[in-house]
Amino acid sequence: MFELKTLALYLLTAVAEILGCYLPWLWLKQDKSVWLLVPAAASLALFAWLLSLHPTASGRVYAAYGGVYIFVAILWLWGVDGIRPTGWDLLGATVALSGMAIIMFAPRAS
Repeated sequence: MFELKTLALYLLTAVAEILGCYLPWLWLKQDKSVWLLVPAAASLALFAWLLSLHPTASGRVYAAYGGVYIFVAILWLWGVDGIRPTGWDLLGATVALSGMAIIMFAPRAS
């Protein structure tokens, strides 16, 4: 159960970070409203808070989070940008998630 909660928290964290970066991108690159910066800032604040909820050392959390971020970014590429991931994209995301699992769920001495 710990593993599912950890993964769900990481997934939510990644969406918050990507959204917090995507909204300013829309403003800068697609001439959307500057008001998108308000929810972007809130999303990035949520991202930082969500990272703080993990019960392990911050360095380990950040390292493992990177793997989940890569996976979610590939899903974003497909779902939001409308670009189907290549086999290489999927392989890379799988390798990244495997690294996350090793970092987060390896047995440790208390």
